[in-house]
Formats: sequence, structure tokens, C-alpha cells
Amino acid sequence: MDTQVLNKMSYGVYVVSSVCKERPAGCIANSAIQVTYDTIAVSIHHSNFTNKCIQESGKFALSILGVDIDDNIIPVFGFQSGKDVDKFQNFKTIIADGLPVLEDSIGYVVCEVTGKLETETHTIFLGKITDSKMLHEEIPMTYAYYHAVKKGLSPKNAPTYRKETTDSKLAYRCKICGYIYEGDITKEPDTYVCPICKKGKEFFEKI
Repeated sequence: MDTQVLNKMSYGVYVVSSVCKERPAGCIANSAIQVTYDTIAVSIHHSNFTNKCIQESGKFALSILGVDIDDNIIPVFGFQSGKDVDKFQNFKTIIADGLPVLEDSIGYVVCEVTGKLETETHTIFLGKITDSKMLHEEIPMTYAYYHAVKKGLSPKNAPTYRKETTDSKLAYRCKICGYIYEGDITKEPDTYVCPICKKGKEFFEKI
């Protein structure tokens, strides 16, 4: 199978949020689509804390990310677990139907779960739209833009995860967001930071 062709199937980039007993949860998702005029489908990995919260609360929200969104959004929501940290604590939020959404997003959609489909690794939740609002007029970030311009990677529990490869003999991976630096990062000045999550070069590991 040639997985490279799958890179040509682009998607939006969203923060999917929910709550567990009033505790906020959220994760990055790119597999979210509008399937009818009032129904959204979103795919969430079984191991994600957000999956558990959607199962318990019966609802979820999508914050639509723009191309100019804070660079810390994706590493925080995509490469950390809500079981360990409150991902929303350093970002401005709005509460919509009891769910946290990002104030700096283009807008949000709130859904009530009406059905679900289990795959080997993910749950596909179907949700009826109960609330939505535009917040900012910006260009939506696509998954293709995230890879081509932001140079971002996918965590292992993302629906579109594929093992990243590099032809360089020497490379380093950021332990926070997964960004791959091709070459010898030790030759960079001490002020060097990851272009995705802005962490210093001490957070990189040789691969």
C-alpha cells in the first residue's frame, strides 16, 4: 500500500473538547467532518482521555483552528494527556453548553452524541449540532498546511499517523511535539527553539 497518496487527502485541524465530572478534556483531531446539515462525525483514539469524557458526558465541541493560532495549541493538545494536565489552563476559553472552547479559534460547534462506531483503535462519534458560533474571521488550518508550513507531525494515536522517516544520517526528535530536526542539533546556538512547540534544544533526543 502506498501511504503517500493518503497525504493528499486533507482535513481541517480542530481541538475536540468535553468534560468528565466537570474536569475539562481536549485533544487535537483532524478527522472531523460534517456528514449532514446538522450532524458532525469525529474520530477519537480509545486511549485519549477525551474519548472517555465524551462517552461519559454524551457531548463534545469542536474549536476550529486557524493558520495563525498560537503555536503552543497543537503540542499541548496533541502531545500531552488530559489525564495528567489541564490543557486549557494557559489559554483563554469560552464555556459553551458546559464545554470549554478556545476563545482564539475561528469558531466552535457543540454536539450531542447520537451514535458511535467502534474501530480497532478509534471511536467515531456522531453528534447532532446543538450550538455553534463564529468568533474570528480567519483562514482555517488544514492538515496539509500543518504539515507543509508548520512542519508538524502526528502523534501515534492520531487517525492519520504514519511513521515519519528521514534520509538524514543524523536527526533529533523533539520529545514534546515530535518535530524532527535533520542534522546535528548540538551545533545550533543555545537559543535555538523547536519551531513547533518553542522548547529548547535540550528537549530533543537523538534518533
